[in-house]
Amino acid sequence: MLILASQSPRRRELLKFIDEDFIIKSAEVDETLPQDITPENAVLYLSKIKAEPFKSDGDTVIGADTVVAIDGKILGKPNDENEAIAMLRLLSGREHSVFTGVTIIKANKEKSFFAETRVKFYELSDKMIYDYIKTGEPFDKAGAYGIQGCGCLLVEKIDGDYFNVVGLPVAKLNRLLLDF
Repeated sequence: MLILASQSPRRRELLKFIDEDFIIKSAEVDETLPQDITPENAVLYLSKIKAEPFKSDGDTVIGADTVVAIDGKILGKPNDENEAIAMLRLLSGREHSVFTGVTIIKANKEKSFFAETRVKFYELSDKMIYDYIKTGEPFDKAGAYGIQGCGCLLVEKIDGDYFNVVGLPVAKLNRLLLDF
């Protein structure tokens, strides 16, 4: 059985491109990151701790996590409107990276990888930011935006895998699942 160790509705939809037959499981894990961890290592660490609770001999488990990073700083999900505004102002007119880490575990076999996509935002006026905040989209998304929704209006260009920004690099994941 294929298990997706994530509550993300976006990952659930994306995994269906690979396989319709999977189940969703998630465990409460401590997502506190070690100090000074790089974004790449952060998503690898988080994807692994999300997958590990469901490790078994017969099941293939996929854990994933996505962060937005700019100037070496990791932007997670905003806790409130003020944090979302601050994040969007920081991203305005600038390029940032979106990292998704994925861990695949089956029995004693384990593979982790990350994907990076570069995203450039248009310059955002305060009105644009406040209008976007009103949509409610920013609050359950790393970096306070969702490229697959109204957040697409903020994006000038991307370099890399679009689906990575949504939350799961499906093409790369599909290739690696062939080994499992």
